[in-house]
Amino acid sequence: MRLEQLTAKALETANVDRYQLALAVAKRSEQLQNGAPTKLNVDLKKAKAADVALMEIAEGHITIIGFVDKA
Repeated sequence: MRLEQLTAKALETANVDRYQLALAVAKRSEQLQNGAPTKLNVDLKKAKAADVALMEIAEGHITIIGFVDKA
């Protein structure tokens, strides 16, 4: 799946804006780089941590919490 399609799917699945998605991907990427196990059947030595984090969010394995609407 192309990056644009994966990002669109993640935005739809997580129901957040692009900024919040970027923060969540960065946080999950950091966790993966520090040894957290991936929720997908992907070898982290062959894929970038940020790509794996985005895939996890797009597939619904990772939920994004902690953002509050100010509306």
